[in-house]
Amino acid sequence: MFTFFVAKRLYSQSGSSGRASRLATGIATVGVAIGLAVMLVSVAIVQGFQKEVQDKVLGFGAHIKVLNYKSLGQQEFSPIVIDDSITSRLAAIPNVASVARFCIKPGMLKTDTNFRGIAIQGIGQDYDQSFISNHLIKGEMPEFTDSVSSGKLVISQAMAREMQVDVGQTIYAYFFEQAVRARKFTVAGIYQTNLTDFDKNFAYTDLNTIHRLLGWDSQQYAGAELRLKDFDRLDETLLEVVNEVNKKQDAYGEYYSSMSIRMEHPQIFAWLGLLDMDIAVILILMICVSIFTAVSGLLIIILERTNFIGIMKALGARNKQVRHLFLNYALLIIVRGIVLGNLLAFALIFLQKQFGLVTLDPEVYYVEAVPVMINWWWVLAIDLGTLVLCGLAMIVPSLVVSNITPAKSIRFE
Repeated sequence: MFTFFVAKRLYSQSGSSGRASRLATGIATVGVAIGLAVMLVSVAIVQGFQKEVQDKVLGFGAHIKVLNYKSLGQQEFSPIVIDDSITSRLAAIPNVASVARFCIKPGMLKTDTNFRGIAIQGIGQDYDQSFISNHLIKGEMPEFTDSVSSGKLVISQAMAREMQVDVGQTIYAYFFEQAVRARKFTVAGIYQTNLTDFDKNFAYTDLNTIHRLLGWDSQQYAGAELRLKDFDRLDETLLEVVNEVNKKQDAYGEYYSSMSIRMEHPQIFAWLGLLDMDIAVILILMICVSIFTAVSGLLIIILERTNFIGIMKALGARNKQVRHLFLNYALLIIVRGIVLGNLLAFALIFLQKQFGLVTLDPEVYYVEAVPVMINWWWVLAIDLGTLVLCGLAMIVPSLVVSNITPAKSIRFE
């Protein structure tokens, strides 16, 4: 308690002490603050980016898909029976939030001047349309059903620009099998997610239209899409789905299979996983910077306070007590640096979240502005980690105190 009291007095008087001591205290505090702020902002950016891209990928698909075994790895889907008994069994799995039938039909969009290949997904009333609705930039999201053909189509901004169409205009879709079949659609809405590979290839209409184009029986679909309550339990839930339907046959002798979103898009999730390594590198580098500045600052302070150390020892203070005194001094510097670093980081994160000051090329990074997300557990871990590691590192420079003798240090200048 005595050493902390003295350390607190020395720290409070650092502004009126020697120039070197003031400078060392200031540099050490700023070094810890900047290092911590960089760590917090970096983690917020990486986690925000991971969540933004992951949410967009999930929006185009589902957490888990139940398909015909023949459809795995194929561009076109083979039919599989998805009747009420199958959907009920899947919905009964505890972590499953919703089950939706779907169909996808490859085709070609054509106007008077342009044409392009496309995959049109048919969705019904049980499909979660919130993702596309939230990314609409023009028009509206029709209330698609699985019983009525709407004649409406939702396309991406990239498609609309390439095909030179707008909301309310007519566009034709052609489907090629034994004979060419054409369908006339009205563009009801235009969405934009900035996931280029998806935006350029996916359009949406009602399930009834695509189901009729495919010519399948009433209970046959491309599959079922499952959305989960807790995405972190994806692998566990996939195993439950596998146990429920995999290797079982439908009424036509077709085998069920299932796959997760990570299995469907392994390259994207592997890339997002690599960003965790970037976080680790940044944390290590910034911790080293914080430790270096704090250690350097404490060494300068100890050298400038050599006279004081000699007087303390002459008055009977032991080496251990003097070391504890300067360790407490260092902890005060570190704590102040942590507080300032948090304030700086939260200010930067708030400004970016509210105003999107730092922008990106969406063609490359899939987002228009740097996304940020605060994970309070990470904030707590970084703050405590910085405090503990920097505090432990202060033990080394504090050992210098043991080599200072009262006889020489009192006359030291």
